[in-house]
Amino acid sequence: MAATSRARRTTKKPQDLLAQGVAAGNSEALVRRDLRDLAPYIPIDPPEVLSQETGLPPGRIIKLDGNENPYGPSPKARAALASLDSAHLYPDPEQRELRRALAGHLGVAAEHIVAGSGSDDLLDLLARLTLEPGEGVINCEPTFGMYRFVAELQGAQVTEVPRQADYEVDVEAVARAVNGRTKLLFLASPNNPTGNLLSQEQLKMLLGLGVLVVVDEAYVEFSGTPGFASLVPSQPNLAVLRTFSKWAGLAGLRVGYGIFSPAIAARLMQIKQPYNVNVAAQAAAIASLNDTQHLLRNVERLVRERERLYRGLGRLPFLEVLPSRANFVLCRLLRGRADQVYRRLRGRGIFVRYFDTPLLRQHLRISAGTRRQTDAVVAALEEIGREL
Repeated sequence: MAATSRARRTTKKPQDLLAQGVAAGNSEALVRRDLRDLAPYIPIDPPEVLSQETGLPPGRIIKLDGNENPYGPSPKARAALASLDSAHLYPDPEQRELRRALAGHLGVAAEHIVAGSGSDDLLDLLARLTLEPGEGVINCEPTFGMYRFVAELQGAQVTEVPRQADYEVDVEAVARAVNGRTKLLFLASPNNPTGNLLSQEQLKMLLGLGVLVVVDEAYVEFSGTPGFASLVPSQPNLAVLRTFSKWAGLAGLRVGYGIFSPAIAARLMQIKQPYNVNVAAQAAAIASLNDTQHLLRNVERLVRERERLYRGLGRLPFLEVLPSRANFVLCRLLRGRADQVYRRLRGRGIFVRYFDTPLLRQHLRISAGTRRQTDAVVAALEEIGREL
């Protein structure tokens, strides 16, 4: 009994161990254990950082790594930003004017719409709204890395269902992976980084699985299709996300939106940060919706340049180039190492996207840019290819 009593007296409670760690200067003890080994999402750097890294002036930087729109915002959006007189006031937390404008743009009632600080914000909100620790998410790699990231932030269990050889979603494999703990299925259409579309037939089968299907349509304006937003009112387990970053040239202002069932939209409005879309972003987005003809002409220019980039890269014998319905193309190296080609391009001031992941280690994703940028990256790769 005496030994047992001594053992009880010396056993440390979890809160005692935490306090002891903090007192010893170990602030890491305050971090959730399940997040200590979380792999971060790898973002891209802005031009000023790339300029400092390479020693090249900003005008020499050819930035084709972020799928950004080189033509920038519409004239009406620029004017709205220049005349903004409410930067000293908080934005409308209910996003009323923006949601009404989006409803008119989409032909969907405003009660279905929630705006966010980019569509990444809405991915995070959806994960926080729906996922409890240990619940399931299905992810179809290769795809946008943010899906796994937001799921793991909530302590969810992510099941990877690899895409087929042509990067189509393996619908039957997804169906087999669904179980009683599965809550979310993340899909991008066009998919990033492969550029292919989800078909309406595939979506119909996936909606029948009874999970919340989140279709990320960040690049839909480049696809030549209307996307799936109009289906949301009749499909309560469908959510569609879009952004002003790509087609409207507002990546730096961070404004996106989602179309949800009214019940999900109301809950998202309840849990979001009150002022998650700033006044500048709201003003520029509303102005963009009043200047769609101008912006869609730029979309057409980028689609033409995407096809020109596809043809130019396709002539290089060491590359296999995938057809794309987005504003980028994905290339697979048939010889040499993609990471080394990526670094050699960086040395020339040309920045493309390299993914150091098992499924994409031999690939480079290259954004559609201006004609001059296309010519530069194709010429650089042609020269590098002769040395591989």
